Amino acid sequence: LPISFSLNNASFLEQLEELEKMFQEDHYPDNEKRREIAAVVGVTPQRIMVWFQNRRAKWRKSEKLNVKGNKKYPTSSA
Repeated sequence: LPISFSLNNASFLEQLEELEKMFQEDHYPDNEKRREIAAVVGVTPQRIMVWFQNRRAKWRKSEKLNVKGNKKYPTSSA
């Protein structure tokens, strides 16, 4: 049993890597692109859509934190 778990874990990490790569290319894949990604990753297009929604939310949150935490570039020059 531990062997199958490690194999599943490895394939999960590959899927994640693939999804992250796609996200870097396009944050808003269309229906056709989602179907292609789903075929490559081996899940339903619906799950791809949800993953991208969650990933965009995570990305927006990290962008906000970066802006808030970035004291090097003040918003006003006054």
